[in-house]
Amino acid sequence: MGELTLFLIRFAYLAILWIFVLSAISVIRSDMFCARIPVAGRGRGAAGRAAKAPKTAKPPGRRRGAPTHVLVVEGANSGERADLDQAPILIGRGNDAAIRLDDDYVSTRHARIAASGEQWFVEDLGSTNGTYLGSVRITQPTTLTLGAQVRIGKTILELRK
Repeated sequence: MGELTLFLIRFAYLAILWIFVLSAISVIRSDMFCARIPVAGRGRGAAGRAAKAPKTAKPPGRRRGAPTHVLVVEGANSGERADLDQAPILIGRGNDAAIRLDDDYVSTRHARIAASGEQWFVEDLGSTNGTYLGSVRITQPTTLTLGAQVRIGKTILELRK
C-alpha cells in the first residue's frame, strides 16, 4: 500500500471516530438539558413556532364523572398526583414538571397532558424512550379516558376522578 492510501485510511478512521464521539455528546446533552427543536421548526421565529405548537384550551369545567387528577399508580413515585385544574400538566425529570419522575428512562420534558374541550389528551414531547397508552406507543396527541394507563419509562399513570 502506498503512503497516501495509508494516510487516507487513517484520516477516514479518525473522522468516523470523532463523528461517533460528537453524536454521543449530542445525545447526552439533549437528554440532560431538553429535547432538540426539530429541523422544520428552526429559524422560523416566534410566529412559526406558535403556528406549529398544539393548541391547548383551558381545562374543561367540572362535570359529574369528569376526571380530576392524574395519579402515579406504579413506579418509584407511586402515589404522586397532579390536579387537572393546573393543566397542561408536564411530566418528566425536569424541575419544571408538574409530575417529576425519578426514572432513568424518562426524559427531562417527556410528555404533557392537556385538555381540548371536554376531552383530555396525552402527548409525547419527543422523548427518547417514548410514551405508551396501554401497550401502544403514541406518536401524536391521543385521547385519554378515565382509568387509561399511560406508561412513561417504568412508571404508570392514570387519569382518575
